[in-house]
Amino acid sequence: MNRPPFSADCLLFTRIRIMLPFLTQMRLEEATQETVALTEKLLKGIENLSQLTEADIQIGVTPKEAVYQEDKITLYRFQPVVENPLPIPVLIVYALVNRPYMVDLQEGRSLVANLLKLGVDVYLIDWGYPSRGDRWLTLDDYINGYLNTCVDVIRQQRGLEKINLLGVCQGGTFSLCYSALYPEKVKNLIVMVAPVDFDQPQTLLNARGGCELGPEAVDVDLMVTALGNIPGDYLNLEFLTLKPLQLAYQKYLDMPEIMESEAKLLNFLRMEKWIFDSPDQAGEAYRQFMKDFYQGNKLIKGEVRIGDRRVDLKNVSMPVLNLYAEKDHLVAPASSLALGDYLENSDYTVQSFPVGHIGMYVSGKVQKDLPPAIAQWLEARQ
Repeated sequence: MNRPPFSADCLLFTRIRIMLPFLTQMRLEEATQETVALTEKLLKGIENLSQLTEADIQIGVTPKEAVYQEDKITLYRFQPVVENPLPIPVLIVYALVNRPYMVDLQEGRSLVANLLKLGVDVYLIDWGYPSRGDRWLTLDDYINGYLNTCVDVIRQQRGLEKINLLGVCQGGTFSLCYSALYPEKVKNLIVMVAPVDFDQPQTLLNARGGCELGPEAVDVDLMVTALGNIPGDYLNLEFLTLKPLQLAYQKYLDMPEIMESEAKLLNFLRMEKWIFDSPDQAGEAYRQFMKDFYQGNKLIKGEVRIGDRRVDLKNVSMPVLNLYAEKDHLVAPASSLALGDYLENSDYTVQSFPVGHIGMYVSGKVQKDLPPAIAQWLEARQ
């Protein structure tokens, strides 16, 4: 009897038929093992969560004292840790939109603590939580009022003509405006992940998670009229829409891997606490910042007015250190780098770090490099 030739296809089919029961069994075993491992992680995570309390999620651990208070704001001085710190202190000016303890998130990942170790004398403005009665506060109140008063308090207490400013994110924009208005009070200016050119497509409200609608699509006047203060929850939603899959879903899908380790779980909870601890924004200040900076891009045009004074970046005559994040999804590097085009200043330094916006505060690698870069730059200009 003649048999048909044994083809390659026939051979492959035969092998698959022979191996199929074994492959099925292997997959079932792998799935069972993965399920058991995941269950063990979840049980360990639940155990870790059950043992934690609100007090365990400590944020802002570096010792400090309040040296001035006015309305909702508090000016803090952090306790020096070296015998002879640099003679000219640094005032950190944070954004209004989030709480400033991000720069002192936890031990081992604290910009403040690392600067103190390097001999930098550090002050910080806490803007507090605006209430309904603060809806009429303007940028004039924040910059010519609170910020200028805090600078004067430090100058008077320390017997100095000038101090150093370190402005972070929106606080960097405020610090630029202040330094242009009061150059006689600022010795050195450091801006970190600070927006300058607000017409860049990847700068916060211009991005909106892939949506092509820019900030001009927002009726700011209607929002402020209807709401008074702008809710912090609304601003949080703006941040989440920039990376919805990563910020709203993926990090929670990764929770079983995080929950198994108490240290990682605490790190995660600290970040969550900071992210959702968003103060409301004083309505009038929000109105001007949105319309003049985002919609009008007036800072680089020299058209911003704080009170009755015009902000001209050419008046920023002191040494400037511009620090930006190469992977920033909130403030495009191009937005920060634009600053160099509008300064008439020979002492202008730019330095980048290979992280995102939040990584500038919490990345372990950056915390090894960033504080020394700041301290050495300041020491050379004392």
